[in-house]
Amino acid sequence: MVKLDAIDRRLLELLQNDSKVNIKEVAAQLNMTKTPIYERIKRFDKEQIIEKYVAVINPQKVSNSMVVFCSVSLESQKLEEIKKFSEAIKKIPEVMECYLMGGANDFLLKVVVSDLKAYHQFSSGKLAALPNVGQIKSTFVLNEIKRSTVFPLTLER
Repeated sequence: MVKLDAIDRRLLELLQNDSKVNIKEVAAQLNMTKTPIYERIKRFDKEQIIEKYVAVINPQKVSNSMVVFCSVSLESQKLEEIKKFSEAIKKIPEVMECYLMGGANDFLLKVVVSDLKAYHQFSSGKLAALPNVGQIKSTFVLNEIKRSTVFPLTLER
């Protein structure tokens, strides 16, 4: 874990909210000159604190889609089987997020598809077709209440 001071945290908050923000504005908000701001950003990139810069798309503006959360249980929880499933799931574009879980299910997936028919094709044609998949439980999103890409930098340690 990388040590971050108060200025690093504030700078990262500003960049998370708008990575295209003008450096001059950031420097003014942090009561600094532009050069140390650039240096900190270069350090964030070098140390991979910032993994990449992306455009966050508003799904409602570009498509009619539905979000489904899938809990997947594997038939075998051997490490090699978990790795195989993990690698296979990374190649499926409908899967936006995937987490290895402890508890009742092995994986939790966030899936985006166009409609219920597309989800049926995805779940039975792609997901269930993967080796070692034992059970799939689906939960359908009715309304998105909050969606954020901002990591909270004020978490207690």
